[in-house]
Amino acid sequence: MAEMTDVFFVDGMRTPFGRAGEKGMYWNTRADDLVVKAIIGLMERNGDVPKDRIDDVAIAATSQTGDQGLTLGRTAAILAGLPMTVPGLAVERMCAGAMTSVTTMGASIGVGMYDLALAGGVEHMGRHPIGGNVDPNPRFVAEKLVDPGALNMGVTAERIHDRFPHLTKERADRFGAASQHKVQAAYEAGKIQPDLVPVAVKDADGAWGLATEDEGRRPETTVEGLATLKTPFRPHGRVTAGTSSPLTDGATISLLAGADAVKEFGLTPKMRMVSFAFAGVEPEIMGIGPIPSTEKALKKAGLTIDDIGLFELNEAFAIQVISLLDHFGIADDDPRVNPWGGAIAVGHPLAASGVRLMIQLAAQFAERPDVRYGLTAMCVGLGQGGSVIWENPFFDGKKKRK
Repeated sequence: MAEMTDVFFVDGMRTPFGRAGEKGMYWNTRADDLVVKAIIGLMERNGDVPKDRIDDVAIAATSQTGDQGLTLGRTAAILAGLPMTVPGLAVERMCAGAMTSVTTMGASIGVGMYDLALAGGVEHMGRHPIGGNVDPNPRFVAEKLVDPGALNMGVTAERIHDRFPHLTKERADRFGAASQHKVQAAYEAGKIQPDLVPVAVKDADGAWGLATEDEGRRPETTVEGLATLKTPFRPHGRVTAGTSSPLTDGATISLLAGADAVKEFGLTPKMRMVSFAFAGVEPEIMGIGPIPSTEKALKKAGLTIDDIGLFELNEAFAIQVISLLDHFGIADDDPRVNPWGGAIAVGHPLAASGVRLMIQLAAQFAERPDVRYGLTAMCVGLGQGGSVIWENPFFDGKKKRK
C-alpha cells in the first residue's frame, strides 16, 4: 500500500526570460517549444532518472490557447522525447500556475501516488497578452462582484498605495532599483546562469542566435531616474514601469521526487517541501494575497516568520512585496529578501514564475547551510496569494560567519 512520504525538489531549470513583443528575442519562438527546451535541459542534467519513471508532467499557462493550449503537460512531454507512457496535464492559476503545478504534483507524491514528477509553467506574453482572449462573465460587473479595475494588475497595485499611505512611491522606487542592481551582481558572480537552458532563437531577418541571458535587465537604473517615470495606471500615480515587472516570455520546469525515489536513484535533493497554502483576497487589491497565504503556510508548518532565513518573493510590483514585508515587520532592504533580485529585473512570465523563485531559493540554500527554512511566495491575479515553505537539506545548524 502507498504510504505518506516527504516531497523533495530535486532540481529546476528555466529558459532565459525575454522581453514580450515583436522586439523580444522569442517573438519567432513557440511557447510550447520554450517549455520543451526546459524539460530536455532538466532531464539531460538528471540523467540518472529514467524517463519512463516520470509519473506525471504538470505545465501551467495563464492563456491556454494557441501554442499554449492543447493540454501542455502532455504535448510538451511528447515533444521533449519522454515515453508515450508518461501522462501530462495543464494547470491554470494565473501568476501562480507553476507554483500550483509544483504543489499539485508534490501533494500527489506526498500521499504516495507518484514517485517522480515534472512541474513548471510557460508564458509567451508577446503572443498571448494577459486577458487577450477571455470573456469575463457580465455578472462580475452587473452585480458588482468585482470592480472592473480588478482586471488591471497595475490598478490593483495603485490601490495598495491607497490603502497603506506609508508605503510610499519613494520606497517602491528604492526597491525597484535595488532589484536591478542585485540581479546584475548575481549575474556578474555567475549565480543565475547555471540553471538557464540556452535557447536557439531566430530574429526578424531569419538569422539564428542563442538566448543565454535574461533580456530585460536594466542595471543602469537609479532611484533618481525612476522618480521621473510616468505613472501609466493612474494620473499622478505611484506605480511606474520601473517598479513593475515587465511583460515577459519564458518557461520553467522542476523535478520533484518522493523519499523512495531519492534513495532508489541516488538523488541529491536541493529542498524539501514543508508546507504550502493558497488564499483569496479582494481582487481589487490582489497584491496583498501572499500575506494570508504565508500565514496559512506558516501555521501548517508550525513555524513563525522569524524561522524563515531566505525569502524569494515574486516582484509583480514593488509595492506588492513591500506590503508583505511591512505586514511581517521586515525591512524593505532586508538581506534575506530576494538576495539575487527578482521579477522587476528579470521579468514575470506569469504562469512560469513560481518555479523561478524555487530555482533561485534552491541555489541559495546550497550556499547557505546556516539557513534552515525558506519561503517562495507570490500574489495572484483576481485576488489570490500562494506560498510554499521549504527546508534546506544542507542545513548544519551553524550560524553564518560574518
